[in-house]
Parts: sequence; structure tokens; C-alpha cells
Amino acid sequence: MLDNLYEWVASRPSLETLQGTRLELEPLGGDAGFRRYFRVQNSRRSLLAVISPPETEKNREFVTISSLLRRNGLLAPEVLDADFERGFLLVEDVGSQQLLGLLTPETVDRYYHQAFRDLLSMQRINRRETGLPCYSSSLLKQEMALFPEWFVGKLLGLELETDELKLIEDLFGVLSVSAESQPQVFVHRDFHSRNLMVNEGARLGIIDFQDAVNGPLTYDLVSLLRDCYVYWPDQSVEKWLEEFYQSSLQQGYINPGSKQEFVRWFDLMGLQRHIKVLGIFARLSLRDQKHGYLDDLPLVIHYVKTVAAKYPELFAGFTAFFDSRLMPVIASKD
Repeated sequence: MLDNLYEWVASRPSLETLQGTRLELEPLGGDAGFRRYFRVQNSRRSLLAVISPPETEKNREFVTISSLLRRNGLLAPEVLDADFERGFLLVEDVGSQQLLGLLTPETVDRYYHQAFRDLLSMQRINRRETGLPCYSSSLLKQEMALFPEWFVGKLLGLELETDELKLIEDLFGVLSVSAESQPQVFVHRDFHSRNLMVNEGARLGIIDFQDAVNGPLTYDLVSLLRDCYVYWPDQSVEKWLEEFYQSSLQQGYINPGSKQEFVRWFDLMGLQRHIKVLGIFARLSLRDQKHGYLDDLPLVIHYVKTVAAKYPELFAGFTAFFDSRLMPVIASKD
């Protein structure tokens, strides 16, 4: 496969190598999907060659959404060439450093303010222009179903009782209704510190957007501020949430005086996402042998427990279930 990729890249009319040099492909780390990345050495432009299996990856969507983001002033990888049948892509390298590795208490405000600007630019994209699917209730619930199947059943090895399954089903319903009640905007769906790259000019490049949808206003915000890979104190999150709330007011997405509703949207959206992520991380380990994601489970569990406990009128039963049934098994696996 690598030889085929090399031959394909070398034959691309869009590729210009430096005079007197030979094309080389430097392997890079993969991601949560099945894509493999290679930096194109000795090219006049900073480029990546990608093996992206068409049977598992949304390559056409990646190309379409890349163009959409770029038309709206965002730094997304330009796709120079694509072979959809074989799953080969030649794309612009928008940065060699993940934002995650640059975040410190001293730098985070600067980078997050830039991320907020990009997020607001994405949310300004006309929904009719995107042609994206809706983040429907059925899709939200389908995602959350990974939690009882992969996290509870396969990772923890627990078989749920009928009343526990009903408790989880009711939880999914509450979270889906909250998500659908929000203003619907462009949603990246994985807008976090591992999918924001920093280029030499310290600008953020956006990657991994092929699953984008039209969906809830706070989805990408909670993905960033309650990132599964980095924790920030509540005081910092509340400050950033207020800043973004004011920006959303200015854009007309929410009505004046709706701060409490906005915070509730944010919290419940995070609970939906993190319940889903528990299932995804379990599946990545058990099915795909990507065991490193298990190291990030404690933070995601913290997010789930904290938000559920914040709203006892909604989630007292789920909190009791999580603490009594799941936490002892989780503790035994540490």
C-alpha cells in the first residue's frame, strides 16, 4: 500500500519537489480512525499524504467540508488531489504541532480566544450552504448507545437490569431534547486540542472535520472547554463560557437574559458527549487495539459524574447507578 501511495504522490501534477531532491514520505502518528499520515519531504509546499480507507473513512465529505471552511476564511487543509477509490489524499499541512502540546495556564487564553473566533466563524456559515445532515435525536441516541454496549457491557463486563436500561434510556431522552432545543449551527463534532494544529505563524489549523453536521450551538464549545485530553478548573471554564455567551448574544443566537439556559445547554451537551466518549474510548481499546485512550477515561468519568451531580432533579437516579454499579468495577480495574 505504501509503495502505491508513493507512486501516486510522485505522479501528482500539483506536487513540486525541490530541485535536486528525491521525494520522501515520513510516517506520522495516526488518529482515532483508520487513517495513516505521511509528511511529504522535499516538497516546495508543506504537504501530507494520507491513506484513508474508503470503506471506513468519509473522504468525499472531508474534501467538501474543507472547501466550505476555506471559503469562509478558516484555515483548513486544502486538498490538492484525491483518489477516492484507493483512499489516497494529498493535502496541505496546516501545522505540525497539536494545540494540546502548547496549552499551559500562561498560553491557554490566547489560543482559546483564537479558537473562539474560528468557532464563531463556523457557526456563521449559512446552514443552507453546508448541505450537512442534521444532528438528529436518533443520531444523538445512537452515539450514546455506545456507552451501555461498549463501556458498561464490554469493558466493565456488566449486564444491566431492565430498570437500569430504562434509567439510561430516560437519560438519553432528556439529553436529546436539550440538544434539539438549542439553536442549530455548523458543528465540527470533534473540536478539541488534538484536532487544532498550530502553524509557524501561531494560527490554528482545523482538521478531522469530515463528520460535521448541523447541530446544537454548544456542542463544539463543550468539546473544547471540557476537552477529554486536558482539564481546566471550573473558574476558568466559567470565564470562557461567559465570553462565548456574550459573543453568541452579539450574533443573535440567543436571547438576552438566557444565561442560565445557555449554561444548562452547555452542561447537558457535555454530558451527552462524554457518555458517548466513554463508549468510543472503550471500543477503540477493545476493537481497534488503541489502548492509549483508556488513559483518558478518568477525566471523562469526572466530567460525567460532576455534571450529573449538578442536576439532581434530572439525574439523581443515574448518579446513584453510576456510583453504586459502575464505580466499584472501574476502581477494581485501576
